[in-house]
Amino acid sequence: MKVVVLDGYTLNPGDLSWQALALFGEFTCYDRSAPSEVVARSLDAEIIFTNKTQLDETTLKQLPKLKYIGILATGTNVVDLIAAKALGIVVTNVPGYGPDAVAQMVFAHILHATQQVALHSDAVKRGQWSESKDFCFTLMPLQSLKGKTLGLVGFGDIGKAVAQIALAFGMKVIVNTRNPQVKLPENCHWVEQATLFKQADIVSLHCPLTAATENLVNPQVLSMMKPSAILINTARGGLIDEAALAAALEQGLLAFAGVDVLSTEPPSADNPLLSAKNISISPHNAWATIEARQNLLDIAIDNLTRFSQGQVKNRVN
Repeated sequence: MKVVVLDGYTLNPGDLSWQALALFGEFTCYDRSAPSEVVARSLDAEIIFTNKTQLDETTLKQLPKLKYIGILATGTNVVDLIAAKALGIVVTNVPGYGPDAVAQMVFAHILHATQQVALHSDAVKRGQWSESKDFCFTLMPLQSLKGKTLGLVGFGDIGKAVAQIALAFGMKVIVNTRNPQVKLPENCHWVEQATLFKQADIVSLHCPLTAATENLVNPQVLSMMKPSAILINTARGGLIDEAALAAALEQGLLAFAGVDVLSTEPPSADNPLLSAKNISISPHNAWATIEARQNLLDIAIDNLTRFSQGQVKNRVN
């Protein structure tokens, strides 16, 4: 059996082991694969793993031996699922491998905005503390999270993990989901979406990107938010009208934004958020703690093991 990983570098830059996958047969792992390289690299493979490398219908039809595709992520848009099913190819994904890691990044951005550790650390290193007449100094007001209202748009595994942390900080949590009857933890309350954007001191996005949610955060929504509010996005870049957010930050209509995702990744140099003020941007690595990546790999291996035993798990087509 030939097993090929088309783009293994993001999941495993060298600090994890592929050994368990290599036990299934002839194993080859490529750090990255250009579209023009996919067919040649996969031609005799029965098993393919992909993270972001596209496998469309045209490509799949050129791989007659292919029986299984393991997506090394939760999102499935990199594979033509309909074509794969028609060709008898099983496709699996890896759900729920790192909600705690993403929730941790949500609060990394929130604390970056409210505590301003980087700003003050840089000032100290420049000598400003040494020159201070007092035992401490602040360059801007710091904020406590206790008593603040956190609004969660979406309440899947990540949203739930974020809520748990927020409650530990003594925050109030309001939630908007498609289902108003969703069961929420104690001290979390469902509200209409417009109410959430108006009331929240911090809004964190945790919904999927669909036709209905594309540009969910647009000029109209931004105008509802408090000028003191913070917007966090660790979900999908397309949820935000980036030009509108950049303008709101520049005009002081919003206090701060922290994002881990952008509409195009890697971003173009002219993405308006790259030059906006009062924003922190992490490069889509909220999911990428070593523990979460190991968990992802373990689930992917278990998916393949189940498939080899005739017990398909996490099939998406």
